Amino acid sequence: MKRTYLIYILIISVFYSCSYNSEDDLTEGIVIDMVNYEDNIKTIIDNNCIGCHNNPPVNGAPMSLTTYDGVKEAIENRNLIGRISTNDLASVMPFGGPRLPQNLIDLVVQWEQEGLLEN
Repeated sequence: MKRTYLIYILIISVFYSCSYNSEDDLTEGIVIDMVNYEDNIKTIIDNNCIGCHNNPPVNGAPMSLTTYDGVKEAIENRNLIGRISTNDLASVMPFGGPRLPQNLIDLVVQWEQEGLLEN
């Protein structure tokens, strides 16, 4: 009898300890009044792009994204936002990986719309 109660308690505790986190919960929009490179964009680039877009670039990357000027130039002249926003797996950046979460893409777009502020 004790063993049966122990099994029931174990099953119930396992059942109640489970949770569900949807991708939407993990990628909720980030609201920032003024986005700038130093506080917001540099971390996104460092965590997702520097593997190839280092100085010097590797794995066929055409340019370095290690500085503010390099990232700004890539947005203004090299379609960086288009490359991170596309759903085309053959051309999405980061190369070979999943597309960036939409909340990070939105921050980069907001940064461009607000004038590509450095800090």
